[in-house]
Formats: sequence, structure tokens, C-alpha cells
Amino acid sequence: MSLLESYGDSATQGDDRPAGGWDGAAATFAGAAPRLYAIGLRVLQDAGEAEDVVQETWLRWARANRSVVVSPAAFLALTTTRLAINVTQSARKRRETSAGPWLPDTPDRSAGPEVAAERHEAVDGAVRMLLERLTAAERGVYLLRMAFDYPFRQIGEVLGLTEEHARQLLRRARRHLAAGRIRPVSGAARQRLVRTFLAAARTGDLGGLESLLAADINR
Repeated sequence: MSLLESYGDSATQGDDRPAGGWDGAAATFAGAAPRLYAIGLRVLQDAGEAEDVVQETWLRWARANRSVVVSPAAFLALTTTRLAINVTQSARKRRETSAGPWLPDTPDRSAGPEVAAERHEAVDGAVRMLLERLTAAERGVYLLRMAFDYPFRQIGEVLGLTEEHARQLLRRARRHLAAGRIRPVSGAARQRLVRTFLAAARTGDLGGLESLLAADINR
């Protein structure tokens, strides 16, 4: 049985929610799976590891409270990206890589306060790095591309850039993250971005994050 074929079968096991809801969840995931595999492969450069990440994303999706997810596609893309980056960080002892700073898995609404606090701290550290080392335009492109897998055309539309300029900004962002330059960071700006990122990760609604990133560029 292939990885994709297993989703529908595994969705019917170990849960007492209505079958119709499971059918919809499995269908949604099966439709997104090729894109999720492409995300994992792009980050990990290994087909087996990419498949493992997609399988883990399915398990997260099966356990999630899907009633609060506004955009399943965004939720799944974010979860896959976070899992893939976590794999690279674990393998390389969490050194900075071309994938950039580490961000935690998609938050679980059922997690206890200790876990929630740890995840908030991890996001806060990653956001601080982005604020310290990237311009507003670089940061906006980096987050939308690396965390949410936006195509460059869509990034340009959201941030008011050309597609080619967005590509150039991603390359610059990677260089600047590796260079380790530091600039002063506003505590208020950091907390605002942390809150907005966590809200997007929790619900899959990216409108607030898009607006914040675009507004930072135009300041």
C-alpha cells in the first residue's frame, strides 16, 4: 500500500468522530499530499525523510481540532515545513542551515501550559533572529516562502514586490542569516510578530500575518 493510499484507512482507526468527518479530512489531506511531499523534499533533499515527514503531518492532521482551522492548506503546509526543518536541525545539532532559524511545530490547542510556554519561547527566539538579521522585505519573503510555501508570484502580490525581486530577497535573506549580522530589535515589534505568527500557525488564517509583514515593509 502506498503512502497516499494509507491515509483513508488510517483515518478510520482509533477515533470515534463521525465517518463523514474522517472522509473529508482524508480527502483534504490526500489532495494536499503531493505538495506536502514537495515541501519536505525541498527542505530535506531526501525522499525517504520527506515521506516520513508527510506521514507525521497526516498524524498531526488526524489528531487536530479541524473545526478551528480556517485554511487546511496553510495548516498542512506549515506543519510539514516545521517538521522538516526540525529534522534538519536535529541532524545538524540545530546549527543554522540554509533552511534558516528553527521554529516549532504547529501549536496544539490541547497542549498544557508548560508546552505552550516552551513553544512561545522557541518562536520568540526565531523571530528575534529574523528581526536582528533581516530587513522587513527580506523577513516578509522569508517567512511566507519558507514557513508557508507561498509561490513567489503570490509573495509579490502580498508584499507589493515583483516576482523576481521576491526571489532576490530570499537569496539575500539566506546570506544575511548565515552572516550573523545583528541590529537593534524592538521588543514591541518582536512580540507583535510572535503573536501574529502563532495565531496563523494555530488557525491557518494567514491574513493577519500577511498584513503585518506588508505594513512593516511600508513603514
